[in-house]
Amino acid sequence: MNWLGAGFSLFGEHVLWTDLAGNILSLAVVWLAMRRTMWTWPVQFAGAALLLAASLHAHVPGNALKQVLFGVLAVYGWIMWTRGRRGGGDLAVRKATARERIVLLAALAAGTVAVAQIFAHLTWLHVTWSPWANAYIFVGSAAATFAQSRALVDFWIIWVLVDLVGVPLALKSGLYVSGLVYGIFFVMVLAGFRNWLREAKGRQAPQHSENRAVTT
Repeated sequence: MNWLGAGFSLFGEHVLWTDLAGNILSLAVVWLAMRRTMWTWPVQFAGAALLLAASLHAHVPGNALKQVLFGVLAVYGWIMWTRGRRGGGDLAVRKATARERIVLLAALAAGTVAVAQIFAHLTWLHVTWSPWANAYIFVGSAAATFAQSRALVDFWIIWVLVDLVGVPLALKSGLYVSGLVYGIFFVMVLAGFRNWLREAKGRQAPQHSENRAVTT
């Protein structure tokens, strides 16, 4: 499939169109998520498909598996947000409960340990270098996307934690374009967190007022 390798030269490096388009769509996903639009998930699915194609061409099965996971989570997110918008209203975002936060952190920790062992021993995945960092990014990205599908404000925080590792890892590996994308992600994620947090607080205020009215 020659189209998988189609691209252009930039500063002496061959850049795949699928990789470029996939990363652009990934950035678009963050912007769409900030606006809480249903287009978030189709765009994420399309971006995952393009990055899957790029990963297969580059023979990086570990990253290809991550894109498959993101594609599945995009379908799940679409279903969950569709349910959350029944009646034609806006998506109701909220803060995670203490229990949900514990579960997410436990899943992130346990998942990182398990995936790091897989990355370290399965050399054909081509992620034996920095297996712990790659496992953390893999599991953290999945946890963030899952929390996003549940309309939890906390998913932005998980993305911040992922980017804190992703940016230096990409730069250390010489992946300067990926490092730049991660850096842009970081700024957009901070803006998205502020947006969703303000929305969640705005929804909580009327509820607190109603509760006080009932008790008085």
